Amino acid sequence: MNILLTGGTGLIGSALVKKWQQQHQLQVLSRTPQKVQALFGPDVTAVANVADVDFNQLDAVVNLAGEPIVGKRWTAQQKQRLCHSRWDLTAQLVNAINTASTPPGILISGSAIGFYGAQQQQLISEDFNDSTNEFSHQLCQRWEEIAGAVKSPTRLCILRTGIVLAKTGGALQKMLPPFKLGLGGRIGTGQQYMSWIHIDDMVALIDFLLQHPTLQGVFNATAPHPVTNTEFSQTLAQLLHRPALLPMPAVVLQCLLGEAADLLLTGQRVLPTNATKAGFSFQYDKLQPALAELLN
Repeated sequence: MNILLTGGTGLIGSALVKKWQQQHQLQVLSRTPQKVQALFGPDVTAVANVADVDFNQLDAVVNLAGEPIVGKRWTAQQKQRLCHSRWDLTAQLVNAINTASTPPGILISGSAIGFYGAQQQQLISEDFNDSTNEFSHQLCQRWEEIAGAVKSPTRLCILRTGIVLAKTGGALQKMLPPFKLGLGGRIGTGQQYMSWIHIDDMVALIDFLLQHPTLQGVFNATAPHPVTNTEFSQTLAQLLHRPALLPMPAVVLQCLLGEAADLLLTGQRVLPTNATKAGFSFQYDKLQPALAELLN
């Protein structure tokens, strides 16, 4: 297949490239094409602009680009960056697909479980329609709406992604230093749910959607067993043979991150109902084996 990938140098994108570069013809859209070549070598084509891509020659588009959502305070300026890094590129891709005479067969487009807003203990599948209207919901809702303008015959799969756990990069790498020092612990009350997914399952799910031509719609990219923040913290500490005694008080996190702290202090208990119904099998459905593999 001839595949265009955006966000190819990110956590998920780079893992996808490594899986696919021997199987498919890959074009990676990036503002820094030199970085793409340095990471993946000459068998991956780096492109700098959507206009440089012939969409009539593509079989699939996988759209994972976007400014990282955690780590910076959500100032008005940062919110604009978070939104437009997703919305604007998605709109360009949809327009290019819709105006192609032989458009690609599938658009797999990113979103996040932030779509659902803060839901605490509520079990959530893809048809849950009582989202709370905070910033993360507004960002994801508009992102999905823009992708939703893609026309038949291109099928659309939306990925509402949870916390992706990987050996290098992502949330786990940020958590490890304090936990390794025995300074880790729950965040806030610890009762908020963390809906996580192992990077190998994330990549496998995207590949599964690509390979199954009847599948379309929204898919929660999360493992079948979400856990509370307390359970996550205790499991990580046990595997590192460290205590998990020092909670991060909510007020400290709010001072550090402002409104962005809500992502860590509130949660969603999300189930991958549509992926499971479609026959996708998770290699890592429980947290302990997933973390054990990543820490090995």
